[in-house]
Amino acid sequence: MSTRPNILYVHTHDIGRYVQPYGYAVPTPHIQALAEEGVLFRQAFCANPTCSASRASLLTGMYPHNNGMTGLAHRGWSLNDYSQHIVHTLRDAGYETVLAGVQHVAHGPDAWQTIGYDRWLGNNDAEVHAAAYLESAPSEPFFLSVGFSDTHREFGPLSDAGDPRYSRPPEPLPDTPETREDMAHFMTSTRDVDAKMGTVLDALERAGLAENTLVICTTDHGIAFPRMKCTLTDSGTHIMLIVRGPGGFEGGRVVDSLVSHIDVFPTLCDLLGIEPPPWLQGVSLMPLIRGEATDVRDAVFTEVNYHAAYEPMRAIRTKRWKYIRRFDDRRGPVLPNCDDSPSKSLWLEHGWAEMAPDPEALFDLVFDPNEAHNLIADPRAQAVLAELRGRLDAWMHATGDPLLAGRIPAPPGAVVNDPDGLSSREQPMPVVHA
Repeated sequence: MSTRPNILYVHTHDIGRYVQPYGYAVPTPHIQALAEEGVLFRQAFCANPTCSASRASLLTGMYPHNNGMTGLAHRGWSLNDYSQHIVHTLRDAGYETVLAGVQHVAHGPDAWQTIGYDRWLGNNDAEVHAAAYLESAPSEPFFLSVGFSDTHREFGPLSDAGDPRYSRPPEPLPDTPETREDMAHFMTSTRDVDAKMGTVLDALERAGLAENTLVICTTDHGIAFPRMKCTLTDSGTHIMLIVRGPGGFEGGRVVDSLVSHIDVFPTLCDLLGIEPPPWLQGVSLMPLIRGEATDVRDAVFTEVNYHAAYEPMRAIRTKRWKYIRRFDDRRGPVLPNCDDSPSKSLWLEHGWAEMAPDPEALFDLVFDPNEAHNLIADPRAQAVLAELRGRLDAWMHATGDPLLAGRIPAPPGAVVNDPDGLSSREQPMPVVHA
């Protein structure tokens, strides 16, 4: 057995924290069991609520505007430097790096090689290939990434895991037959992902590797419903993060401290005794695990740049407050950045396209957890507003955010939709570069 633990990184699209151990009525027994054995981070957030950018932030320990992934890999974006992906640091430390299923930080048939993995087990039936790898007496230590896409739209057919009669749509959506059925489809897909994760975790046990394997279970961002994915509300950035294994990640503990995806890479360096690379922007979570601190950060920062269309936004979130700033002059929502769905259609039927977004927003998350009441003009909130404006500006300057100089350009050949459109499926705009 290796002195350093193996690492199993299991992840899926678009779940947010709508799973059983976070208190939602979505049956995910395998994720629940993992939480009961490990550590659940209740206040975990992604760095960017879009697919490629979120994953790239976790795997490089950097914000998207620093690692280059300001859009989607399959639409033309990439990391500035793939040697900053965690697999290179782990390989230098003696790890075999293996990929099964979704990765979404590089595009093309040789994406796994572009990233730098040692082995690729295939994209389809990821749980089957991952289980076979674990049961094949793999070289230790290993880093195995297993990614699933079932919870990405379009959702699969309904099963007994999702019954519209007993499904409640997520806030802030209204409770209607359309939204209930939409949520029921999501619940079915989530149950499917949970079963596949269970296949992998069961194989880990059968292979006798569980005791010496750190399991990291997470998602990229919030669920694919209006005002969630691709927004800087908590419903867009709040994510599940459950870790089980050596180093103190055990006991069914719940951690309420603020943490970010960019903290995972430095945490692994700390746990494994690896010198952290100089580009890391997160902080180690090990002081929380070792009981040396109750908090390792007092705020998380999040951003949006490109999804289907350009929509530049930045936010700071503390335990109590959320401040969001837009960097455009939009007079309506960027609808192509919301995945098509029955829930989206319902909002459109009732005038969503004519609702102008706020250039700035401030929310008191204690009294307004659904972020429905903007306090920008509230005289009682002006001191907090000034502080958070200043902190966001300071973070943007400290990280060299290119948005400070104006619009962030798309790379040559990128696929970008018109922000005035309705759907990501519409004909993209031509990208003009100066």
